[in-house]
Amino acid sequence: MTTAASSALGATPAPDPTHWVLTLSCPDRPGIVHAVSGLLAEHGGNITESQQYGDPETDRFFMRVQVRTTADEAVLKAAVADLAERFGMTWSLDVVGRPVRTLVLVSKAAHCLNDLLFRERAEGLEIDVVGVVGNHPDLAPLAEFYDKTFHHVPVTKETKAEAEAALLRLVDELDVELVVLARYMQVLSDDLCRHLAGRVINIHHSFLPSFKGAKPYHQAHARGVKLIGATSHYVTGDLDEGPIIEQDVERVDHASSTEQLVALGQDVERRVLARAVRWHSEHRVLLNGHRTVIFR
Repeated sequence: MTTAASSALGATPAPDPTHWVLTLSCPDRPGIVHAVSGLLAEHGGNITESQQYGDPETDRFFMRVQVRTTADEAVLKAAVADLAERFGMTWSLDVVGRPVRTLVLVSKAAHCLNDLLFRERAEGLEIDVVGVVGNHPDLAPLAEFYDKTFHHVPVTKETKAEAEAALLRLVDELDVELVVLARYMQVLSDDLCRHLAGRVINIHHSFLPSFKGAKPYHQAHARGVKLIGATSHYVTGDLDEGPIIEQDVERVDHASSTEQLVALGQDVERRVLARAVRWHSEHRVLLNGHRTVIFR
């Protein structure tokens, strides 16, 4: 029977398949890939991308699968939940390409915020920036240029607890899934880090941990370094010690001025943070203790 004839008889057309991304981790053992692929096949799934890694040090298995299927979402999630219980899995299931609701925190430096907002608008970065929070008002015009709501939340030693409470209210009210510290020059409390564990990405404005603080490139210039760079990582209660997502460097030499180091450093910061945010939003980053597994 033709499609036209089926429509004329009132037949319900087959639903379009949904493109899902499934990520999981569990204790390593034989049969995991077979079980996952078998489950997806049972639900009419066509796997479009699959990556897996077994860590011999932690004896844990990690997997990321993209699959197209017309299976009902609730039915598919229930099946995955049953499998997860059998294998002791931590897992997530999301629609491929769904923008992740993101809150960006800033201070006065504009380069990382501008880069993220431009990539969201023009380059398909899979985030939906639902707000920008600044402890200074300097970047409000930049947020306005990109049609983003700017929230000025000042932070002092006396008001830190109040400011973090306001931040958590925004996270809840805006249904925020990811918080990005885009050169936000404030240290988050241990309580806030625990509350948002695995959901906060920071850009550490130095590749070398010996150069911490507000002016790492000035310190690097004074020491005559040959490499500068940046590190993007998840935020934990240990300052700048969270699981690393991405790093990059630029080579410099004796003729490089402080101003040139700052410009090169800002460029590498933009790139490193954008990659980390992209990989997180595409569900390509899985936590492995104090480290990460990145399926690129």
